[in-house]
Amino acid sequence: MRDLTSDTITEAVISTMRDTKDSRLAKILESLVRHLHSFVSDVALTEEEWAQGVDFLTRTGQMCTPTRQEFILLSDVLGVTMLVDALSNRRPAETTQNSVLGPYFREDRPQHDDAADISGGLPGTPLFFEGRVVNRAGAPVADAAVDVWHSDADGHYDMEVPGQVDPAMRALFRTDETGHFGFRSIRPSSYPIPGDGPVGEFMSATGRSLMRPAHVHLLIEAPGFQRVTTMLFPSDDQYLDTDPVFGVKESLVESYDTYAADAGPCRGLTDVPYTLLRHTFILEPRPAD
Repeated sequence: MRDLTSDTITEAVISTMRDTKDSRLAKILESLVRHLHSFVSDVALTEEEWAQGVDFLTRTGQMCTPTRQEFILLSDVLGVTMLVDALSNRRPAETTQNSVLGPYFREDRPQHDDAADISGGLPGTPLFFEGRVVNRAGAPVADAAVDVWHSDADGHYDMEVPGQVDPAMRALFRTDETGHFGFRSIRPSSYPIPGDGPVGEFMSATGRSLMRPAHVHLLIEAPGFQRVTTMLFPSDDQYLDTDPVFGVKESLVESYDTYAADAGPCRGLTDVPYTLLRHTFILEPRPAD
């Protein structure tokens, strides 16, 4: 393995991994080496550019903390997260489509009864959410676990709100015998992804917006069905077509209807204008083992 050249080094590297016992790992590593070497050759990467790339990845890792994952953010803005999701969650078009989980999901969320107010007292336009979970035949899925979380009116999640100690704008619900669940909160707002790190540098260099469209996150699990990780976007959001993490799907764009306090289905439940969001979630059966 001497006197290697740009024409021979790829096969030489792959040959060093021939004793990899895990066949899947061997396949992944060989493809990774081939594609990486092909990329370097294709762009004729210089030593200076290689050093800049190493520095960028090093700083990306150094930015990661228990509450911030810059590498996942990099995966998001490069479209890798959504590509992995698309390959892993191929479903019929009539079922609810997946989107990215995002970094703000928390296991330590409270469980609430139907129609509970989960706003935590934070200010904003009242949001009334009415959801229903069904199968492809339209039959209700009872006792499905539905996680909900979203930002506040300023685009901040609860752990980002100064002085906010208790969970807010997030909860776990269970559907009733009709597949229904509902809650009250505040309308979420669009917000920027973190721009103070290496990913922000990348976004600036490529002239891309940091702004995510507003959305409500949902994660739905029920025995016998595939888990759904999704979100619902308001149809009037200005950032739908420039989402930096590529999470918007047409089937997940929904009308966030606004009513006067004395009008609409929730009149009398608030004394200020409010938003009503309704959506039916259609689950796909889990493949038989």
